[in-house]
This record gives sequence, structure tokens and C-alpha cells, in this order.
Amino acid sequence: MKAESRQHLVVGLGNPGQVYASTRHNIGFMAADRLIREHGLTACRSRVNAEVAEGDIAGVPVMIAKPLAFMNRSGGPVRSIIQIYGIKCEDMVVIHDDIDLAYERLKIKEKGGDGGHNGLRSLIDALGTDDFVRVRMGVGRPEGGIGVVDYVLEEFDANQRITLGPFLSRAIEAAATILCEGAKEAMNRFNRKP
Repeated sequence: MKAESRQHLVVGLGNPGQVYASTRHNIGFMAADRLIREHGLTACRSRVNAEVAEGDIAGVPVMIAKPLAFMNRSGGPVRSIIQIYGIKCEDMVVIHDDIDLAYERLKIKEKGGDGGHNGLRSLIDALGTDDFVRVRMGVGRPEGGIGVVDYVLEEFDANQRITLGPFLSRAIEAAATILCEGAKEAMNRFNRKP
């Protein structure tokens, strides 16, 4: 079966609930929402604890999922989607925030550890593998004695909000490139500094 005809899954990581909607930690959810909107994907009834939309991107069948468990428990809903729909882990792209990258820096990575990210740790533990592609969206590190947890659970500052839209557009373009042309091509195109 050609890779293009297999079902693919894009997972945006975040925390459910309006209180978290605009926080740095939810940039994965924001990217998933934009991907759904810009490609005209259709929300579908979910048999798992996740918001799910499906359709195709340039002929590639794809599901977009936002797990509705908190970030550190997102692995369970994703494992259920993979099992129910027969999706291979290597056909999954995960979009998430990354404090180790400067704000607006985008980096695509194949496989690897969790890098201290609780959402990735939950996925790796639940799936028993790290064999999936990540779109790492830099949110920067806190300054001035703010703790990491407080920082990622804050909303983007005024300056960051100015460029958030273009940053999200680049991230969904990267995800679409991974789906249609492969991770290597996407890395060549998007892993450079903006």
C-alpha cells in the first residue's frame, strides 16, 4: 500500500478547557484547529476522549485529533485512536510546544525521547514507541524567575501575539509537507531559523 493511501493522524497536544485555550502549552491545539479550518476537514463523532476531524490533505487521508485528557494523560486517547482506526505510529505527526526552542522557531524531529515534555512522555508510554514525527513549536523559556509550569500555562504576551498567526501557518504547512512529501523534505525546508 502506498504511504499516500494509508490513513495518517495528526495530533495537536494541549489541555482541554477554555481556561487553557490561549496558553503557550496549547499551541498544538491551536495548530490542529487551524489545520482543520484551512483544509476544510470535517469534525466527526469520536469514540475516544478526543475531538477528531477527518478528510484529506492533497489526497492524503488524514485524521486530526485533540486529546481531551490533560496533557500528561494524552497518550490514552491517542492509543485508542490508533487501535480503533488501524493507524501506524510512523504515520502519526504530533504538534507540540517546546520551551527549548526560541519563540517562533520550528523544528521537525523523527523519533527520539520526550525531552522532558509530559505530553510526549504520555504518548511514548502509552504507545510503547517513539516512532512518530514531531513538529516542535518553540515558545521560549521563562525569564525573571517565573517557573516553567507557570510560564507555559500563561497566555502569549502582546509581542508574541502579533506573530502567532504566521507561526501557526508555518507549523501547519510543515505538517502538510510531512504528510505529502515526507519528514526529510519537511526538515530540509522548515528546520532552518526563520
